Amino acid sequence: MAGLHVRSVLVTGANRGIGLGFVQHFLRMPNPPQWIFAGCRDPKGQRAQELQNLASKHPNIIIIPLEVSDPASIKAAAAKVGERLGGSGLNLLINNAGIAKPCSLDNETPENMIQVYTTNTVGPMLMGQAFLPLLKKAAQGSPGSGLSCSKAAIINMSSYAGSIEDMYVWEFGQVVSYRCSKAALNMLSKCQSLAYKEHGILCITFHPGWVQTDMGGGGGSYKPPLTVDDSVQGMLKVLSSISEKETGTFLDWEGKVVPW
Repeated sequence: MAGLHVRSVLVTGANRGIGLGFVQHFLRMPNPPQWIFAGCRDPKGQRAQELQNLASKHPNIIIIPLEVSDPASIKAAAAKVGERLGGSGLNLLINNAGIAKPCSLDNETPENMIQVYTTNTVGPMLMGQAFLPLLKKAAQGSPGSGLSCSKAAIINMSSYAGSIEDMYVWEFGQVVSYRCSKAALNMLSKCQSLAYKEHGILCITFHPGWVQTDMGGGGGSYKPPLTVDDSVQGMLKVLSSISEKETGTFLDWEGKVVPW
């Protein structure tokens, strides 16, 4: 991780799975971020216990109440983060929070589609809007030209399931609303990369791999091939090396390009 030096990072959905993995790995860096903002829906709830324990031992972890499907919650979180950062900006925004409804096409409902799309696609769009001033501030305050994750970046956690060209594990699960939301998130990332480039902000989409998490199906009869540790370690390695030419791309945890 020699190439990644961030003073501040915000991770949504940070209480479990990949989000919690990011928080843990940032702590293990030779030079951990001064601020690790860990967004989660219910900071005092049972599902955030592990995150609470970490925060009690590491004063650089700030748990932020954040529901990414609620615009008011996002605005309040942006205000809290801005207050804590003082005059400095936010280097890294990792839009990791997401939901899935395991439905086939026949059983899909408008309610499912709207709920999943609101969290997985609208949420990252609103997060980008709300935190743009802080990301711009970080980019302006960083030395050198060009784009990098050490300067200012938005990382959207997508999925190979959002690839239209290659319908990833269709036989295993149709999860139509999830696939549609991630395909739309991929387009959002591309739009952000074009709109925010002039502000010095890099934007990419990640497929973290098929990971052993609650959402990835780790509790089912089939065990996904990748651990959270392996996935997050791989993604951080990629983040440490990418630059301007990768902005707007769809990469996996090993840095390989995923087809749109």
